[in-house]
Amino acid sequence: MIGRLTGILLEKNPPEVLVDCHGVGYEVQVSMSTFYNLPNLGEKVSLLTHFIVREDAQLLYGFGTPTEREAFRQLIKISGVGPRTALAVLSGMSVAELAQAVSLQEAGRLVKVPGIGKKTAERLLLELKGKLGADIGAVGGPVDDAQADILQALLALGYSDKEAAAALKALPGDVGVSEGIKLALKALAR
Repeated sequence: MIGRLTGILLEKNPPEVLVDCHGVGYEVQVSMSTFYNLPNLGEKVSLLTHFIVREDAQLLYGFGTPTEREAFRQLIKISGVGPRTALAVLSGMSVAELAQAVSLQEAGRLVKVPGIGKKTAERLLLELKGKLGADIGAVGGPVDDAQADILQALLALGYSDKEAAAALKALPGDVGVSEGIKLALKALAR
């Protein structure tokens, strides 16, 4: 029903923003990744939206990118995952990180998101497998088992997703697991 809002950003109170569209103020719930990319107060903003009507409320959710909105829509299709949980997932990780976690079936990355337990994470991985990557686009993540194992090792050693992914990109494509871990650790030590 309401697919996009363009107007003046009046208020920013995470996770809610108020957008004035020609005299009508819309309260919009946004993920933290969208929130951090919003312009300053008083500036023009454009958000893609998803409108939900419940018996007790009408809720509007806003997104900075079409891929984020599509990920939200895929998440809320899953039994037991509501809009609030879907926003928490998108606030805790980027769409690319979510797609990578799904493609590698990494429940541990989802459990780090507040409100996501082990069973919910496993259900998300099962339900989103094959949907998220195809609908949202390919992720520049690991392409083979060796790279996936190297990534897992770096994450287990305490490196962040971004650090591990950056180290992985610097590796030659045909590197083995043990040699790849050594090279990645050397790159990260610099």
